[in-house]
Amino acid sequence: MRSHLLQNYRTLIVLGLAQCFGMTAAPILVLLGGLVGTQIAPSPNLATLPIAAQVIGIASAAIPASLLMSKVGRRAGFLSANAVAIGAALLAARALFLESFVLFVVACFLIGNYIAFLQQFRFAVAESVSERQVPRSLSLLMLAGIVAALLGPEVGRRFSNVEGLPLYVGSFFGLAAMLSVSFLILLLFYRNSAIEAQGDDGPVRPVTRIFGQPGLILAITAAAMSYSLMALVMTATPVSMHELDQLSLNSTTRVIQSHILAMYIPSFFSGLLISRLGVIRIIRAGFVIMLICIVIGWGRPDLIHYWGALVALGVGWNFLFL
Repeated sequence: MRSHLLQNYRTLIVLGLAQCFGMTAAPILVLLGGLVGTQIAPSPNLATLPIAAQVIGIASAAIPASLLMSKVGRRAGFLSANAVAIGAALLAARALFLESFVLFVVACFLIGNYIAFLQQFRFAVAESVSERQVPRSLSLLMLAGIVAALLGPEVGRRFSNVEGLPLYVGSFFGLAAMLSVSFLILLLFYRNSAIEAQGDDGPVRPVTRIFGQPGLILAITAAAMSYSLMALVMTATPVSMHELDQLSLNSTTRVIQSHILAMYIPSFFSGLLISRLGVIRIIRAGFVIMLICIVIGWGRPDLIHYWGALVALGVGWNFLFL
């Protein structure tokens, strides 16, 4: 019985472990992208461009990632993207050695491409279990994101000032190590699911029918607004805390960790809230929480204000990005 259960959840276990290490890329760039930008950007106005490049990288690779894996399989797609990400992390470290802002932005864009592939993990998990097991499996996969939310900023902070290396170079060597562990897990243990191997010959809905759904525009609008506000506040926070208000990197790390935890932890019960209250009420609650974030952030530039604003931002994003 136990052996059967383990085999049934093999893909979930493997991808969950791989995501614990692979997903560290996102919080490390959130923490350090702007800080590195302030060090090597030709203009202070460009300091947060590396994080913008990461977001653009995610968006630009989302559809190509899906199309590529439909041709070569998820295993080949995941491994290829992971290998590119390892190279990108080393490229970022090299950029800091050379103080090349352009090279660093390119590295962040490539890491964004990798994150787009990483977001396909949930589909691979859903394909590997029965329909009844999908909600629970995806909730368990979410735990990996929480581990990465804690691990990523910690790696970035602890290796930020390694003796004999330029500032933050060690952080990207640490990221390369995390990505290498993820690569090895996928290489040694991940196999394409039986459903994927069989292919999908089911009917395909036309795009016009998809966009004709009444709730779709509302969902897209809420998601776009929440992501835009989150990107604006989250991107600026490390620079504002550490560079402008001279708060420690340790404090900045804790705020970013709390923010990312607030993004994902509500997912464990947001489904229950939606079933009880309905989607519209949850979206309204998300907007209210976003307003609370703005009010808190409008206060004094103290640690508690940063923390409160970023936690509210994370919860509000979760409720709006359904």
